[in-house]
Amino acid sequence: MKKVLVMEGVERETLSVGKNLMVVRITFKKGAEVPFHTHEHEQSSYIQSGCLKLLIDEEEIVLTEGMSAIVPPNAKHKAIALKDTVDINSFTPVREDYLGVV
Repeated sequence: MKKVLVMEGVERETLSVGKNLMVVRITFKKGAEVPFHTHEHEQSSYIQSGCLKLLIDEEEIVLTEGMSAIVPPNAKHKAIALKDTVDINSFTPVREDYLGVV
């Protein structure tokens, strides 16, 4: 699968796409940050390696290897890589905006 540069220090790679579910791998360089945003999709985040600070609405969660969290639909959230990190994300429904590169 082709990697997409999301922003400096953050790359996305689509792993699989089903009828209602999409799985992507996000790689972060230490210090990289995805700013606050929202989307209609329910999202799971599983840390394969590294450490990620996830802010969801008013809650702050630090995820380390083997941990996961759910981001509810339309929740304001952001991510900050505390170490080089590999984050496996699942989205439902499928992120149509990610379908251009699979």
